[in-house]
Amino acid sequence: MKYISTRGAAPVLDFDDVLLAGLARDGGLYVPESWPHFSADKLRTLKSLSYPELAFEIIKPFVGDTVENADLKRILADAYSHFDTSEVAPLKKTGDNEYLLELFHGPTIAFKDMAMQFLGPMFDHILKQKKQRVTIVGATSGDTGSAAIEACRDRDAIDIFILYPEGRVSDVQRKQMTTVKAANVHCIAVKGTFDDCQDMVKALFNDTNFRDHWHLSAVNSINWARIVAQIVYYFWAALKAGAPDTSVSFAVPTGNFGNVFAGYAASQMGLPIQKLIVGSNSNDILTRFFDTGTMEMSGVNPTISPSMDIQVSSNFERLLFDLFDRDGDAVKRAIDGFRETGTFNVTEAQHKMAQELFEAVRFDDNQTKAMIARFLAETGELLDPHSAIGVAAAQAAGRHPDHPVISLATAHPAKFPDAVKAASGQHPELPAHMSDLLDRDEKTDVIDNDLDKVREHIIATLESAA
Repeated sequence: MKYISTRGAAPVLDFDDVLLAGLARDGGLYVPESWPHFSADKLRTLKSLSYPELAFEIIKPFVGDTVENADLKRILADAYSHFDTSEVAPLKKTGDNEYLLELFHGPTIAFKDMAMQFLGPMFDHILKQKKQRVTIVGATSGDTGSAAIEACRDRDAIDIFILYPEGRVSDVQRKQMTTVKAANVHCIAVKGTFDDCQDMVKALFNDTNFRDHWHLSAVNSINWARIVAQIVYYFWAALKAGAPDTSVSFAVPTGNFGNVFAGYAASQMGLPIQKLIVGSNSNDILTRFFDTGTMEMSGVNPTISPSMDIQVSSNFERLLFDLFDRDGDAVKRAIDGFRETGTFNVTEAQHKMAQELFEAVRFDDNQTKAMIARFLAETGELLDPHSAIGVAAAQAAGRHPDHPVISLATAHPAKFPDAVKAASGQHPELPAHMSDLLDRDEKTDVIDNDLDKVREHIIATLESAA
């Protein structure tokens, strides 16, 4: 399996080099040259597998010969042994052809663990093979940071810096990052938005001298290995809900488009997905695109679903690459124009192509709170504000009596206790292993929304540890 950049000018790489590169050197994102395909007969043979066994079957074509089968199986078995249920991702029936896929049973109680618990040991394995060391720089709107830190803490060949927007993540999300006492972990609170943090990370990767000197790598969903691991749970849920003998739809709360793009990848691989329903909060740039064919940036509004408070959805570039018939120059022109003007349009044919698989719905905070309360009353299940948007999107898009609709529950409600209690009257308790989280001491550095200051801070930190 070879990988190419969405902007067409970066070197073609194998999986191991894509893992370490993160962002392509031309500023694009890596995608497979072609999608592996699973026939209906092949899919039926996968239905009885455990989650780690299924993960091996789905991930192996993307890894190719860069990792031995035995090593990949070992990494996956270990990765998914850290979840609080043997199912890893339980699928619950909540109504007629309505399901909830719980993706928050990992160490940091959010769906990012589904990929990060694989990514950390995979980094270790590849770095040992190549006898290299990397500096991971990532941006988080709340959950990626804690999952990445948990996966990379105390690893000898990794230093990790996580940028998050000061005051724009929940207390639980912040504490999960800032209370980790590991010498290789560094948290930076940026006085800005998540989009500012994400732009800084991309700028650091585009600074080739800095990138090469400190061997930068990424754990954000700009790293293709993140997407690969997330593809697995689409297959897992669909097979349990009756695929390939029935089509399925997924409702996905999303801001950066990585989670739902993994569903798109699964559809390209032969999984019979009828619709991918995108749920947005009031930061609804994705919904507006799927409605109109125009991507138009506006200000970021703080909401009770902060992980979705995003206006520049990095992973959308991967979908755009396919909508533009894999024309890297056209993608670059569109993205450059978007950065300059805050808007771009696709053609009517391209818009129609996107709408064949995707539809999108938006919800404000009041609607999200109402969904939390209603779902609790109807099912006894307590949702966090992001998962509630996914369920609301599934219901707003219309019930589908002819096929299952699976809503992705992306975080434990205890990650957002204030919002959940305000909506439901119930205070969600943290799991036992995190019960003292809010009492732990924090370590973070608050830095202005200034790329040079962040770069200087990273350099000074690395030099002092050398």
